[in-house]
Amino acid sequence: MRDLDRSPDHLAPEHLAPELLAWYDRNARAMPWRTSPADRARGARPDPYRIWLSEVMLQQTTVAAVTEYFQRFTRRWPSVQDLAAAEDAQVMGEWAGLGYYARARNLLKCARVVATDLDGQFPDSYDALLKLPGVGPYTAAAVASIAFDLPETVLDGNVERVMARLHNIHAPLPGVKPVLKQHAATLTPVARPGDYAQAVMDLGATICSPKNPAFGICPWRAPCQARLAGTAAELPKKTPKQPKPTRLGAAYLARSSEGCWLLERRPDKGLLGGMLGWPGSDWNEAPEERAPFEADWQDLGGEVRHTFTHFHLILQVKVAQLPEGFNITPGQEVLSRHVFQPSELPTVMRKAFDLWSGSDFNPAQG
Repeated sequence: MRDLDRSPDHLAPEHLAPELLAWYDRNARAMPWRTSPADRARGARPDPYRIWLSEVMLQQTTVAAVTEYFQRFTRRWPSVQDLAAAEDAQVMGEWAGLGYYARARNLLKCARVVATDLDGQFPDSYDALLKLPGVGPYTAAAVASIAFDLPETVLDGNVERVMARLHNIHAPLPGVKPVLKQHAATLTPVARPGDYAQAVMDLGATICSPKNPAFGICPWRAPCQARLAGTAAELPKKTPKQPKPTRLGAAYLARSSEGCWLLERRPDKGLLGGMLGWPGSDWNEAPEERAPFEADWQDLGGEVRHTFTHFHLILQVKVAQLPEGFNITPGQEVLSRHVFQPSELPTVMRKAFDLWSGSDFNPAQG
C-alpha cells in the first residue's frame, strides 16, 4: 500500500481533468435530471431539487430503472414544495417497485424540512446538505458538486472502478474506499467540478465498464496503470461476501365477492416500512401461521422468490374469500377493485398478486 499515495506527473489533475472534460463535452449522457455541458456553458444551472431527487433514487439502482420513476415523480410533484405537501401513501405508492423503501420515507422528511424550514431552498454547501434527513456523504457531495458546482468528491461504484484502474490499486473494497476517495479528491478540479463529477461517472458507466473496458476510446487510456499492467479486468477487487441466508414466510390474499382486497400497511420502521402489502407471517427460518382471519385458506401452489439486500425470501401464497362485513384492525385497509392498484405494491407483494392472477384459483368464488 506504500505506493498508493504517490501521484505521478501523468496522473496530475492539471493533465487529466481537462482531457476528461473535453471528452464529456462530446459524449455526455442525456438524462432527464441532467443539465448538459453545452447548456451549462450558456449559463443554465441545474435544479437542486431534481439533482437531489435523482441521486436519492439512484442509490443502489440503475439509471435505466430510475428514469421512468423520476419522470413520473417530477410530473406529479414538480417542486420540492409539491412533494412536501403530498400524502405519504401517494409517495410510497409511486415509489413501489423501486426498492429500499427507507429512501422514500426519508425523501418526504427531507422535502418537508426544505419546504418548511428552508423556504424551499436547498442548502448550497456540503456541510449544510449533510444535515438534511436521509442525506449522507455521497448525496451531499453529489448535490453540492452537480447542483452548486462546488469541488466536492463524488465517489460511487463507477468512480471507484475508474480510480482503482487508473492507479492499479489491488487492495479490496470496501476497505480501500478511503484511498480511492483520496485519489478522486486529488483529481477533482476547481473549474467545472459539477461537470467533472458527472464525467467520471459517465466514464465508468460507458467506457471503464466492469467487463471489457473500451481502452481504444478512453480519454484516460495513456495514463491508465491497470491497462499498462494488464490487470484492468480484475479491478476493483472486492472482499468476498458472506452467503445470504434464506428466510420463509406466507402471504394471505383475501378478496371479497365484490372484488375488494384486504391489505395491511407495514410499520414505518423496518423492511418495506410504510408500504401497503398483503397480511402475512414473520419472515424467518420457521414462520408461524398468522392468517388475518379464520378461514379455509388454500395454498395457491407455486411460491414467490425475492432477494433483499441481506437475505433471500421464499413466500408461500394462501388465498381465501374475504367475509362480508369484515371488521378491519389497525393497520389494515380494504380497497375496492376500483381503488386497488397492483402497480403500487412493493415488488415482492406484486409477485404474490401476479401468482394469484395467473392461477386458476379465484378466492371470490370460494
